[in-house]
Order: sequence, then structure tokens, then C-alpha cells
Amino acid sequence: MWRSTVSEAFSISSREENDEEALTWAALEKLPTFDRLRRGILTSALGGASEVGINDLGAHERRNLMERLVRVAEEDNEKFLMKFKNRLDRVGIKLPTIEVRFEHLNVGADAYVGSRALPTFANFTANIVEGFLNFFHVLPSKKKRLCVLQDISGIIKPCRMTLLLGPPSSGKTTLLLALAGKLDPELKTSGTVTYNGHGLNEFVPQRTAAYISQHDLHIGEMTVRETLAFSARCQGVGTRYDMLAELIRREKAAGIIPDSDLDMYMKVKY
Repeated sequence: MWRSTVSEAFSISSREENDEEALTWAALEKLPTFDRLRRGILTSALGGASEVGINDLGAHERRNLMERLVRVAEEDNEKFLMKFKNRLDRVGIKLPTIEVRFEHLNVGADAYVGSRALPTFANFTANIVEGFLNFFHVLPSKKKRLCVLQDISGIIKPCRMTLLLGPPSSGKTTLLLALAGKLDPELKTSGTVTYNGHGLNEFVPQRTAAYISQHDLHIGEMTVRETLAFSARCQGVGTRYDMLAELIRREKAAGIIPDSDLDMYMKVKY
């Protein structure tokens, strides 16, 4: 008799919480899309659900939200990503992908070789004098053409991790810089690099691709999370806001209630 009473009590409590959350979602669904993007359902530690504004979340609430989604990184990270993917798949939204193609890519440089390339004061003075004479076509340049990349072609498929291997000074860094659109303008380049068929002169490649140098240039006082969050804010929202708005519209049309924690996380980040 006692077990039955306890079981019924828990069942009633669970139904009440579900009904309360359903009513809260129903009220949220009545808001315009613009307002729904700025409000979400926050679940408390006791299981209660309440509607809150995204900008009203404090550091404690944000930390609790992340702990519910990814408590143990090694175990919950994949589950979180699958939740994110499944939410998009249910309404037929595909994340944008990028295919990078490079064809007949050549990169070279005019440089001094041998002892003339040493950073000495005599060479520094000779370079200035020679450069002045070269400008007036009095003396031909003694620089030699060095080939860094020669007739390189390839395709980097989306949704894959590509490993680039090669011996030292084989041009790995130069290739990555060329693909990221960050080559030194003094280098002699030819060939094409395209992102989904668009050349580097048709968009801003620095907003699409990033080259991470081996040199540590981040602010030492910031944590890894703060550094990534700062970089994300510098990048801006871009198309993510439009994607989230479309996601909410499709879910409303299909009568789908998303996971409240995941919904809150996406609204906070976007």
C-alpha cells in the first residue's frame, strides 16, 4: 500500500511538471518569431520550468545549462552533437558545407641565396643600394626565383578532417596560407583556389577559413573558453540567426517541441 502511494505521488508530480512545461511552451509559441528567439524555457535544479529572457541569464544559470548538456566531456560531447544534428534533421535543415578546390597552384619567391641571404650589415647595405639601382633599371637583380609550390592540385571535401603531411620546408605552411587567403602579397602566385566554386576575390576568405599558427599569440590572461567566445563574438552572427529563425518556424509548423536545454543553448550562442 505504501509503495503504491509513493509511486502514484511520483507519477502525479511528473505529470504536473510535464503539463507545466507544455503550458509554458504553448505560451512561448504564441510569441512572434523575433521575440521567441530571445526567450527560452529554463529548467531549474528542482525540475520546474519557467520562461526567461536570454539576456537575463546570469553566469550561474549559464554554467548550470552547460553542465546539464555536457557534464562529462568525454561521454556527453557526442551526445550533445547528436542532439543538435537530430534537431536540424527533424525539420530538414542542412548545415552549410564548403568544398575547397585548388588547381595548378604555384607559389614562388624572389630571394637571395647563399652567403648573400645571411642577415649581415654588409648584405643589408648592399640590398638597399641594389634595390635602388634596380628601380632605375641600372643594375639587374641578383635575386633567384625559388619555387615553394609547383603545380599543386587537390580537393578538400566537406565534413571531413584532412591531414597534411610532409617533410620540413616542403611547403605545408605555404599551402595552408594559400588556401586561407593569407599569403604574403610579395610572393609570386598563380593558379586558382575556390570555395564552393567562388574565387578568393569574390568574398572575404578570412571570415570563412582560419589559419592557426604554431606560434602562441592569444591573450595569456584569458582561458580557452574565453578566447573562443571572444573570437566568436568578433566573427559576428552571420547566417546563424537566419538558420535559427527558420528552425523555430519549421518546428512550430510541425508541432515539434525541442529539448528545452538545447533550445536555450542555441539561442544563447546565436
